[in-house]
Amino acid sequence: MPMQKPFSQACENNKDPILSVLRDRLTKPARVLEIGAGTGQHAEHFAAALPHLHWVPTDMARNIPHCRLRIEDAALPNLDSPLALDVTQWPWPVAGHDNVYSANTAHIMHWPVVEAMFRGVAASLPPEGVFLLYGPFADNGRHTSDSNRQFDAALRRRDPGMGVRDTSDLRRLAGKVDLRLAEDLPLPANNRILVFRRSTD
Repeated sequence: MPMQKPFSQACENNKDPILSVLRDRLTKPARVLEIGAGTGQHAEHFAAALPHLHWVPTDMARNIPHCRLRIEDAALPNLDSPLALDVTQWPWPVAGHDNVYSANTAHIMHWPVVEAMFRGVAASLPPEGVFLLYGPFADNGRHTSDSNRQFDAALRRRDPGMGVRDTSDLRRLAGKVDLRLAEDLPLPANNRILVFRRSTD
């Protein structure tokens, strides 16, 4: 039987709030690299709503077949077929992008993989590029909600290497690779978008 297009209710719930952030900040024609495209719902939605952006979805090789189902079915001229990307393997097999977007990845990556993602993003972004990272985050060792605290505990029970990341740790990591946290934007369901920019000093 043919595979069914993958679906995430969380993606369905958050795609419009995230879109509002992208629409206000990515106003010029540009190529956007997505790390961890997953079901492809974000890629499809954002490419359709923002035709001035060329969307380049990527994910781990094992996730590409299901992601491809949705993206190729969408058949949007500004949406590429998904590419396999392991952020720990440099050089990345994709180049020429102006901005990077990633949703709900940092908390399921082990910390060395998060570090690799930031190094790769910093190495591949042009001077005016931004890195938009969506998900739940803690601040200075404290969770921002009970639901995020419970989510963090559930992740760590599943895999001790996972966990809700702290903005202070991410800010320090960004500083090591010449990125700076320019904006910290609250979104529904106790999630946020962290907007990192290339440092100019």
